[in-house]
Amino acid sequence: MTPSDASHSRWSDLDRPPLNVPALRRGLLRPDGLWSALDVVDATGSTNSDLAARAAGLTEGTVLVAEEQTAGRGRLDRTWTAPARSGLFFSVYLTPGAVPVQRWGWLPLLTGVAVAAGLARSAGVDTALKWPNDLLVTVGTEERKAGGILAERAGDGVVIGIGLNVSLREDELPAPTAASLALAGAVSTDRETLLRGVLRSLEQWYGKWRAADGDAAASGLQEAYAAGCATLGRTVRAQLPGDRTLTGEAVAIDGDGRLVLSVGDGLQEPVSAGDIVHLRGAGGGLT
Repeated sequence: MTPSDASHSRWSDLDRPPLNVPALRRGLLRPDGLWSALDVVDATGSTNSDLAARAAGLTEGTVLVAEEQTAGRGRLDRTWTAPARSGLFFSVYLTPGAVPVQRWGWLPLLTGVAVAAGLARSAGVDTALKWPNDLLVTVGTEERKAGGILAERAGDGVVIGIGLNVSLREDELPAPTAASLALAGAVSTDRETLLRGVLRSLEQWYGKWRAADGDAAASGLQEAYAAGCATLGRTVRAQLPGDRTLTGEAVAIDGDGRLVLSVGDGLQEPVSAGDIVHLRGAGGGLT
C-alpha cells in the first residue's frame, strides 16, 4: 500500500510500512531457485483464490502477497482477517510433478515445518504445529494460534496459502485464543525479513521432499513434523466429516501424514481430515 492509499485504509498505521517489492525480488528470485515470480497487491479477497483462478498460466514458484486480505480462508471455510500490513498473507503455487499424487497430502504439513523453521531463525520465536495446519506460539503461559495454512489443488499443482499474525496488538486480535509474533516476544517483526526466512525455508524443505519422491520418512519430513507437533501426546477431540466425533490420545503421525489416535482397548485409528481440539485431559477443558 502506498502512502497515498493510507487515508483510504481503515487500518492505517505508520508503524507498519509496506513491503519493498524490488528488495524481495532481488533476495528471493534466482535463476536456479524455486521462486520464479513475486507480486504484492495492496488488498485482495484471498491470495489462494487469486492464484487458483490463474493456475493454468502459472509457473511453479509463483508467490502472491497481499498487504491486506479481506476474505482470507482457512479450513472449513473459516475467515481470516487482520489489519493491513499487520501480518504476512501470501500464497505460493507448486507443481510437484513426478511425486505421486497420493503423497501431495504432505504439502501442508511440509509447509508448517518450513514456516516453523524459518520463524525460529528470522524471528527467534518457537512455533509449534497443531495438526493439520495451525501455527501456535506461546504468550505468557498460554498456547495460542498465530497462523494457519491452507492447501488446495489447482490445475496441475497445489496452491498453498499462509496467514501469519506479525504485529497485531492484544486489542486487535480476532479472538482470545489468537496471538501474534510480537506478543510472543519476536526479536524481529520486520515482514520482509520474515517473508524471506519463511520462503527460503520452504524452498529447502520442498527440495528435500521432491528429491525423495515425496517420501516423508526418507526426506526427514515425517520426523521433523512429529518433533514440532504440539498435538502429539495430547488427548484430543477430532470432529470428523459426517458429524462424527472421536476422542483419544494423539500418538503418531503415520506415513500418509494422518494423525493416529489411541482410542482405548489397544485400538488405534488414523484421522485424515477433521477439526482437532486439544484437551487438558480425557474429560478436561480446552487448551
